[in-house]
Amino acid sequence: MGRLRAKLSEWANTADQDARDLRTVYEAKDVVSIGEAADRELVRLRGTLRTVTLRPRGGVPALEAELFDGTGMLTIVWLGRRHIAGISPGRSLQVQGRIGVHDGVRTLYNPRYELIP
Repeated sequence: MGRLRAKLSEWANTADQDARDLRTVYEAKDVVSIGEAADRELVRLRGTLRTVTLRPRGGVPALEAELFDGTGMLTIVWLGRRHIAGISPGRSLQVQGRIGVHDGVRTLYNPRYELIP
């Protein structure tokens, strides 16, 4: 009975399958996965925005988003912006820039970006 329950639980848990599907969708030439992207090097990433939040930093407006590609999560911050047309949760996005670590969180500031249909 334990094996059957474990197998049913595995089939019911779609998070792993969703992550595998995302990795397949976002594979492209010159694009690295978030999990493999090196810090402080110019990278091009693709993923889906999970959250988008207005979070002021040092008295300056900042639009903050979480990008997920199935291998990891990256925080993206656009300083001086309150809103960007097309940037919303669930949107697919390609970004380019250098990843830094701020307070232990991998962050990409003011990246070049392209909305993916």
